[in-house]
Amino acid sequence: MEWLLLLMVLTVFAALMSGFPVAFVLAGVSLLFAGLGTLIGGFDSGLLSAMPNRLFGIMLNQTLVAVPLFVLMGVLLEKARVADDLLENMTALFGRRPGGLGLSMILVGAILAASTGIVGATVVTLGLIALPVMLRRGYDPRLASGSVAAAGTLGQIIPPSIILVLLGDQISNAYTQAQLDQGIFSPETVAVGDLFSGALIPGLILVAAYAAYILFVAWRQPERVPGLSEAELAERPPIGRLLLALAPPVLLIVLVLGSIMGGIATPTEAAAVGAMGALVLALAKRRLSLGILQDSLTSTLRVTAMVFMIFIGASIFSLVFRGFGGDELVHDLLSGLPGGALTALLIVMVIVFLLGFMLDFIEITFVVVPIVAPVLLMMGIDPIWLGILLAMNLQTSFLTPPFGFSLFYLRGAAPASIETAQIYRGVLPFIAIQVGVLALLIVFPDLVTALPEALDVRSSR
Repeated sequence: MEWLLLLMVLTVFAALMSGFPVAFVLAGVSLLFAGLGTLIGGFDSGLLSAMPNRLFGIMLNQTLVAVPLFVLMGVLLEKARVADDLLENMTALFGRRPGGLGLSMILVGAILAASTGIVGATVVTLGLIALPVMLRRGYDPRLASGSVAAAGTLGQIIPPSIILVLLGDQISNAYTQAQLDQGIFSPETVAVGDLFSGALIPGLILVAAYAAYILFVAWRQPERVPGLSEAELAERPPIGRLLLALAPPVLLIVLVLGSIMGGIATPTEAAAVGAMGALVLALAKRRLSLGILQDSLTSTLRVTAMVFMIFIGASIFSLVFRGFGGDELVHDLLSGLPGGALTALLIVMVIVFLLGFMLDFIEITFVVVPIVAPVLLMMGIDPIWLGILLAMNLQTSFLTPPFGFSLFYLRGAAPASIETAQIYRGVLPFIAIQVGVLALLIVFPDLVTALPEALDVRSSR
């Protein structure tokens, strides 16, 4: 039935490219081919009886409760205009020298990533606030738009991150399945908190790499990133105002990430703390009304419904894929490669990178990861390392043309003077930086695994 399996996969990709809703493509095409396979005797229809249990498992998954809570936290922080205050004060602090404004924007993007975790909101916010200021200061439009898009995607890898929550659930399921397939009937688990701690150092490395690129351009081509004028510098706010702007998001980061990494709270509990903290912050800034709260809840509902519908469709696709023997086919292909686990890992990374040009990170997470992750984990790949490599790889999908979501977000928020071609060319250096950091993590796995291992040792004591 390999030909029918291949035809199903190609049909799914063709339907996705047509723009039809992802969740219904995955579920509809899978059920259609399951019916066709049943008619010709190549599919056991009894497997579909497992579908209700799978769907109830998704709805009862406590880890995924963190998704709407983190989304609500990010939306409320956007409404509280935390980015406005941060950017205004950071610019005054670093704007004296060439590249200072760009460096400020990268740092603000990192802080927003660690406090919201929502890429779309961060890119739009920076595009509306930072990009016009950078253009007025004489920044190269390509570098300005590229840096804004890249800084906005930091929410993909810096915890707390929606993608890490989703990946954590998928990696945990794949790790359990891999151990069961190996005859280990008391399998170890991987928690979302492990991925959060594993992503911290790679996220900081990526921020440092972005900042280093801005400083390099300032050194070699200062005319592309001019500093502020003397008149603008004279209007700098006092340092106390900067600390006041930094305190709320930093405190929120400490409450959320600190409670998770310290073993005090689960990611779901920490997400609830973060959502409540964002609500209190918006109230304290007097930027919360009944209308804003209603908009925030509606936005959260829409994002959550989209994620869970895709999850349900992907679960049906995965069930039918297994029914056609697709998991065994993938296992034979990857395990038969020369070079063993490393070659298989590199092949998967290349495939995920290429898929990022066409598919959204949610689609790749729910469709591709359940297929390839069990095989890689059975070959001895560390689950936390694999999860962070996939997260870093999926982050590039936001920047890669033609369907990079950050490019669409920025195009909608950028001034009309910015051409789409300038945005596309501007993100190329940052895509190269991301690929370079991904290669660094492959060569030096300890950059990912050292912190989770240290926290695990400390908690065991």
